[in-house]
Amino acid sequence: MKTPIDHKIVKQEIDKMGLPSVGLASIRELNRIVNNIEGITHDQYIRMEMGVPGFDPPKIAVEAETAALKKGVGSKYPPFDGIPELKNEISGFVKNFINVDIKPVSCFPTVGSMQGCYMAMMCTTRRIKDKNKILFIDPGFPVNKRQASVIGVEYEHFDVYEFRGEKLRAKLISYLEKGDIAALMYSNPNNPAWICFNDTELEIIGELATQYDSIVIEDLAYFGMDFRKDYATPCEPPFIPSVAKYTDNYILLISSSKSFSLAGQRIGMTAIPDKLFNSKGDNLEPYFGSSNFGYAYIFGAMYALSSGVSHSGQWGLHGILKAVNEGTFNFVDSVKAYGERAKVMKKLFTDNGFEIVYDMDGQDKIADGFYFTFSYPNFSGVELVEELLYYGISAISLTTTGSDRHEGLRACVSQTGKERFKDLENRLKQFKEDHPSSGDFKIIEQHL
Repeated sequence: MKTPIDHKIVKQEIDKMGLPSVGLASIRELNRIVNNIEGITHDQYIRMEMGVPGFDPPKIAVEAETAALKKGVGSKYPPFDGIPELKNEISGFVKNFINVDIKPVSCFPTVGSMQGCYMAMMCTTRRIKDKNKILFIDPGFPVNKRQASVIGVEYEHFDVYEFRGEKLRAKLISYLEKGDIAALMYSNPNNPAWICFNDTELEIIGELATQYDSIVIEDLAYFGMDFRKDYATPCEPPFIPSVAKYTDNYILLISSSKSFSLAGQRIGMTAIPDKLFNSKGDNLEPYFGSSNFGYAYIFGAMYALSSGVSHSGQWGLHGILKAVNEGTFNFVDSVKAYGERAKVMKKLFTDNGFEIVYDMDGQDKIADGFYFTFSYPNFSGVELVEELLYYGISAISLTTTGSDRHEGLRACVSQTGKERFKDLENRLKQFKEDHPSSGDFKIIEQHL
């Protein structure tokens, strides 16, 4: 049977990686396999495995960074907690779009939200003795658990899909009442399911974080990208939903990769409320040289990890934030096409026998956004990852995200422009023809 991509080459490159299962490969491992296959066959995949932006960075950010380099900032170390101008704009950004007040001193750039998350894990799990675990509200970004493992932090996790609304309270208490949860982490909108927590759920999370003295690490990687509401106007409602309205025990991680298309510059933002920033922890000093949380965060964790973000990158982010805060650049409009792509792509999948796995957001249909999830009858997610590689389609298994729905895959829409929709449709049609959903016929077995 002929498949869109030469099955011998696909199998060869899978075997070369030496993985126990390609279906359980990390995002970067799967990315490497597909790159290798494309390099040999010159066939272009429908790339859905990696959440990278699909648009050029805004001109204003490029010009601001270029101007800074021309002024010679490349030869100078920046303040590692951020240049004052950028700290002010981050503080203003949080106020304008979330409607919470955080002083510039506790707003700073990080080497992507990845570094921001890493520091948050380090400091929250060492803040109070014997409060040393992280609770991941899943499904979630697979590498966050790898980060926890790298620094030796234990974690718990659960799939939140069946615990929406008031059901969330009892589920969280069942973990928090043990007394060892230092931090809770989730993304909102959610990677990979695109679930968006509502104010009722965020209030529950905030109340319990205060009650049990745990810190919420809120990953806002897809800032303003729930396109069902228009969050683009500074200082005007609706404001972006956040746990920050319901507790002082939180750390905001804000990415510039997706909303601002600045992934290549590796710069994100962290904002810590003043009460937490100025608080003390009885277990911080041995690790970071200070019992003050904010001091430990900046002069302990950040200084040790990278001594800050590139000087020119800070000026580039400053340029775009200034424009966004002043209302002269609409960052939401610049990425709305992701939602439009998702709507088309989901229909192409469902028209060809696939099903949307996380199809509801509470009582509402799941929104169209940066990610969606899908499955195919009689396949586990692990099996489907490999099978789709022969059809020139790459996506990751939900098993790697902490999901309970092991039949599913996560798809990112960012690298599939409308010029590729016909290719995707043709490949999905052939997949359906080769895999009648009433049977359990899998061509992977014929390739072995």
